[in-house]
Amino acid sequence: MAWYAYCLTEHQTLPNGTRSRRPFVIENVQGVSGAPVLSYPSGEFAVIVSEYDQNSGTLDQKAAIDHARVVSGCFRNSTVLPFRFGTIFETDDALRQAVRVNRRTFGQSVEKLRGKSEMHIKLTVTDGSLREAMIDVVLPDTVGGDYLSKLRVKASRERERQTKARALSVQVHKLFNPLEEEVSCKKVAPEGMLIDIAHLIDSKSVEKYQNRYSAAAKQLKNCEVAISGPWPPYHFLPGKLRTVTGNS
Repeated sequence: MAWYAYCLTEHQTLPNGTRSRRPFVIENVQGVSGAPVLSYPSGEFAVIVSEYDQNSGTLDQKAAIDHARVVSGCFRNSTVLPFRFGTIFETDDALRQAVRVNRRTFGQSVEKLRGKSEMHIKLTVTDGSLREAMIDVVLPDTVGGDYLSKLRVKASRERERQTKARALSVQVHKLFNPLEEEVSCKKVAPEGMLIDIAHLIDSKSVEKYQNRYSAAAKQLKNCEVAISGPWPPYHFLPGKLRTVTGNS
């Protein structure tokens, strides 16, 4: 039997309150394709899974929504380490091995993320001074003086965008004062820049964090600000896990 995996959590936080050694159904929760969701115990941890038929076709957008819904539901009651969408373990042994070889990393991550939530801030920069920096530089196919000249312009514009993004992320950090942050920056049409910031905060301070939105919207000039959360800590999971048997 193959297992579709949603997340890992602490066994003791699950509704039955026991240290069951066998998978058991979590009531009133449906997973990918409407499948029942089970807790698969492994020591102090439990992997939240559904039985999965690998011949059932490609996982689609609805499956991604189902995946996120299950993870979010578990997150309401416990610390979770979400698995990447589409993680499938082909056998019971593959699932158990995944936990066994990464047990120490999982334990450290659960300890670090217990009582923490992720918040998202999206800044769409519409500053007119960046208009030229937003224009793509097309490099010629041949190497020569023209190529080197355009390469320098391309690098200069990239530095300008990154400098602006860093300055804004520092300003946001001072306003919201998170425990940790992850920042990404990309161009958006027609002449703007999107800065996506993930903040790790104490779950008890979510309301306080949200209340800072109005002040941020006023202080961040020439930016459209959107805030969302709390979410499971997708951006703050362990960076390196040992290779396990199975598909993901």
